[in-house]
Amino acid sequence: MPDAEQSQIAAGARVPRTCRIGPYCRIGDGVELGERCQLDSHVVIEGPARIGDDNRFFPFSTIGLPPQDLSYHGEPTRLEMGSHNVVREFCSLHRGTVKGGGLTRIGDHNLLMAYVHVAHDCQLGSHIIMANCATLGGHVQVGDYATVGAFVPVHQFVRIGRHAYIGGGTIVTQDVLPYSKTSCRRENHAFGANRIGLERRGMAAERIEALQRAFRVLLNSGLNTSQALARLQEQPMTAEVEELAEFIAASERGVIK
Repeated sequence: MPDAEQSQIAAGARVPRTCRIGPYCRIGDGVELGERCQLDSHVVIEGPARIGDDNRFFPFSTIGLPPQDLSYHGEPTRLEMGSHNVVREFCSLHRGTVKGGGLTRIGDHNLLMAYVHVAHDCQLGSHIIMANCATLGGHVQVGDYATVGAFVPVHQFVRIGRHAYIGGGTIVTQDVLPYSKTSCRRENHAFGANRIGLERRGMAAERIEALQRAFRVLLNSGLNTSQALARLQEQPMTAEVEELAEFIAASERGVIK
């Protein structure tokens, strides 16, 4: 239940009685909270924002504030979040911009660790882990089950594929391949399939091996990206390898190899 004496809840906010609102929180007009959300203390949520069920916000996190974009002039853009997300201390998740579609969207079952920043118009899937101080520029897309390591800055408009794992401190300026392990070693480099993560999620060994073979073609064959893509397409592909090939073909910024 909200503590009205210590928190500020706007008359235009929707806060179900099942929510737990700690001291010194502020919930603005146009905010819709789902059932059983928990705001520990000193949490600020501004609208328009729609938040699903069973989300937990740790102290000093700020949700739905205006974007850090000089083109933004107070338009009614919004933020939407699904259910069962954990937002740790000092995270900042910003609303969208008109030029970017007006919406920042975050899916379900995500863990955003301390000091994570999700900028305007980002689109996050579900079951994502963003470690401490990971930062997404505007318009970034992050696929389901991706892991973004600590202190990773991601350039605006970059795509991070599903099940990708990005090592801590990696500077990401191009699209990150789905199913890959990508980390900095002098320069950014993909090191093959994210085998351990895929095994933990129950992917069959033969499908992981098919991905490994595809990555060997991409990374170790001496072929350029176009030649490697053509070679992959010459052979029957599993659904995961086909997704990998389609991801490469659709890239506008190039991919990390």
